[in-house]
Amino acid sequence: MSDAIVDGWCARIRDCAAREAPVAIVGGGSKAFYGHRVDGETLDTREHAGIVDYEPTELVVTARAGTPLADLETALAAERQMLAFEPPHFAEGATLGGTVAAGLSGPRRPYSGAVRDLVLGIRVIDGHGRHLAFGGRVMKNVAGFDVSRLMTGAQGTLGVITEVSLKCLPRPAAETTRVFECPADDAIRRVNEWSGHPLPLSATCYVDGRLAVRLSGAAPAVEAAARKLGGDAMPDADTFWRSVRDHAHRFFERGSGEVLWRLSVKSTAPFTDFDGVQLVEWGGALRWVRGASPALDAARLRAFAASHGGHATLFRGGNGRDGIFHPLAPAVMTLHRSLKEAFDPVRVLNRGRMYAGF
Repeated sequence: MSDAIVDGWCARIRDCAAREAPVAIVGGGSKAFYGHRVDGETLDTREHAGIVDYEPTELVVTARAGTPLADLETALAAERQMLAFEPPHFAEGATLGGTVAAGLSGPRRPYSGAVRDLVLGIRVIDGHGRHLAFGGRVMKNVAGFDVSRLMTGAQGTLGVITEVSLKCLPRPAAETTRVFECPADDAIRRVNEWSGHPLPLSATCYVDGRLAVRLSGAAPAVEAAARKLGGDAMPDADTFWRSVRDHAHRFFERGSGEVLWRLSVKSTAPFTDFDGVQLVEWGGALRWVRGASPALDAARLRAFAASHGGHATLFRGGNGRDGIFHPLAPAVMTLHRSLKEAFDPVRVLNRGRMYAGF
């Protein structure tokens, strides 16, 4: 049945390419807000679901794109394993394909790797209607590995993801979260200093004048690190980190006319007031900035991010007049256009989701 579904999708894409009719790829819709709106004939990936292969001893899982992310995580949890990049759900119904296509990672990302670091292999249908396979199901099989990474975060503009093989990791034996009251610049200084020591850090978050630091690993190591760092224990820490991961924390409740920006920068970038409130993750490397649209100046945010080795994305809200994703340098834009030409020359797949023209 699954092979018939994929064959049907290939035929549909070939037909759309012949008619130059755009295709809008959708899954659970949990990340539909992310990027520019896409118009076209809907291709719903949810009918192509299920775990294809899971070898707990090999720490590898392969599943179809429409597999609910919650179902996959439940299967891994039964073996005391997890997706180490701690993928955000944002809403019920998130799928594996949408997770990989969006390329977003959660609080554990700086310490366990990003989603693209853990993709071993991927199957996609390109704009020619060809079903292609890249990479494999074991880490040592690196043939096509870079192409697998390329599809991660491409927002479906290079191909319809049909199947993904991912590296998974054992769940930590022990975990605790310590909380410290301090100003923002001190929080960034502390987490950068701690990152230089052999501490079992697995997440950091600064919001509302409080720094939360999660420690994960073997019980003796976690206990020793907690004594070394001090601070107060956070009750119900799992709920807190899920709220940060899925933007259910009160920080992410936007008022009328407010927007949310995502700034990826060097962890040592100074804390800067942008006329909005901030939540800082990833040891200082991820800054969420929320505020009124007129007050948060896109040019200023992007100039700051670029000056500190990163980029700024209008994550939610606003009209996207200044672009949602950070403008690309001319050479990088040329490369992106070349990739689009190779994988989807007629530009039918999620046309305009990231940048105009592709």
